[in-house]
Amino acid sequence: MIRRTLLLATAIGAGVATSQAPEFAQQYRQRLGGAVDELRRMVMDFDRDAATAGLDRGKAIATLQGDGQRIVQLRGDSIAGTVARYERLSAQQQAFEASGPLGRIEAVFSSPDPELVGATWNVYEPAVPTTLAGAVTAGIGFLAVYLLAGLGAIATGPLRRRRRKLREREALVRERA
Repeated sequence: MIRRTLLLATAIGAGVATSQAPEFAQQYRQRLGGAVDELRRMVMDFDRDAATAGLDRGKAIATLQGDGQRIVQLRGDSIAGTVARYERLSAQQQAFEASGPLGRIEAVFSSPDPELVGATWNVYEPAVPTTLAGAVTAGIGFLAVYLLAGLGAIATGPLRRRRRKLREREALVRERA
């Protein structure tokens, strides 16, 4: 009885925890939008400077990275990283826009940006799941724990029976002695 109560409590806890995935994805999505907007501004500024110098983005970055001064090379590496991150986060933002509520969760966890995940987690505020996605993820978490624990109980059942029989035999031996 205690084991079943503990299993049910654990499964409910898992359901509550997994029900937060859509809310985390939403808060991540908001941070993602802000990051993409800021990176877009930086890349557009760089592209404008490159065009003014008669270069496209790729040639401008290569020019900076190939310069003889270390500071200019480092700036070239920095802008190359900024452009790469902008493109990666823009692609993730497009994946968010193209997917439904459960797809957004997958979009976060398939290729998360560590900086955005950390920033989201640091200020994350749990919410009561009132959406279908919240209910579905709660159900998935509940069932996963409940079924896995149930399978564990089935797998360890023969071992428990064997231990019980050994204890019974030992008790019989002690009684006879």
